[in-house]
Amino acid sequence: MEFPSPVLDPLLRRRIRFRALRYLITFVAPAWGIVGLLGHGWWTWALPLHAFLLVPLLEALLPHPPDNLNDEEERAALADPLFDALLYVLVPLQWGVLVLFLFQVSEVGLSAWEVAGRVASMGILCGIYGINVAHELGHRAKRWERDLGRALLLTSLYMHFIIEHNRGHHRRVATPDDPASARYGEWLYAFWFRSIVFGFVSAWRIEAERMRKEGHAPYGLRNEMLQALAWQGVLLVGIGLIFGPFTVLAFVGAALIGIGLLETVNYIEHYGLRRTRDGKGQYRRVQHVHSWNSDHRLGRLTLFELTRHSDHHWKASRPYHVLRSVDRAPQLPTGYPGMMILSTIPPLFFAVMHPRIKALAAVDPDLRLAMEESDHVQEA
Repeated sequence: MEFPSPVLDPLLRRRIRFRALRYLITFVAPAWGIVGLLGHGWWTWALPLHAFLLVPLLEALLPHPPDNLNDEEERAALADPLFDALLYVLVPLQWGVLVLFLFQVSEVGLSAWEVAGRVASMGILCGIYGINVAHELGHRAKRWERDLGRALLLTSLYMHFIIEHNRGHHRRVATPDDPASARYGEWLYAFWFRSIVFGFVSAWRIEAERMRKEGHAPYGLRNEMLQALAWQGVLLVGIGLIFGPFTVLAFVGAALIGIGLLETVNYIEHYGLRRTRDGKGQYRRVQHVHSWNSDHRLGRLTLFELTRHSDHHWKASRPYHVLRSVDRAPQLPTGYPGMMILSTIPPLFFAVMHPRIKALAAVDPDLRLAMEESDHVQEA
């Protein structure tokens, strides 16, 4: 993106710079990950305990104001390069931690649960940075920024995500045609299978269609899906040759954890929300009401405002630091980590979410018809 060059008040610049520095809290996760990779015993589980015990507890206790920027502050934020620099530095950091993981996961003398802790730690980093930060960079206009996103996705073996997400999910979100939009009453575990498998198939179709439109063979060397599989294959073979088959399996396990975290986030972001059709039978434009949001600050800062998902779908080109909390956007009862835990227990998740969805559908015309038409509506 191009940074505007407005004349900014020095106090405003300092205030925005301080706001940018708040995102440094995200580096707590890789710090705990490094502790887990170098430590032993319970220290190997430091990052999972931080992410899914400490953070949900703090988010339940701390206030979560909307904390939106005004127009002048938005201009100042867009002019400050620190917001993007924080993303860029995470690319070599993620790769550095991955290399450390490859050396440490097969350390002689580790118990099975210590190995599991190190794999889980790397998996969480794959989810937060290998996919989530890649998601932010993957929406950027500059090719080199999108390539940084691809480099991060490679660490999670999920490079096709940028194809399916940008050109599939954003077009079909909150419709039955989107594998990454969870249906009302759908269990998380069924959603994992549907989203992963059909998202992969969809990415092939989208890329083949692009190739045909550009006059190329649909499955030729220009096909980005083939390129992605080649990069991932080279990485796996390289790890196997250098570190051996056990390390390959450990890395694949970490990547699968990262993928599972992404798909769990996908599950809660659009669960039960459905767009309606216009008089011509076409789905209406995506509205803020079609994504679940959370203003809980720890999750917002750690995940670079992923939790303000409604505004992201409203305008995908908006950088993370100027995404807004919108009144119409439905709010989750807690932050993303807490909701991810809740989603693993479907009856409890439904008990929390279904009354909220029905209340939304009762007052919002963009959801009411979807509730009436849904094949997955269940009685309370």
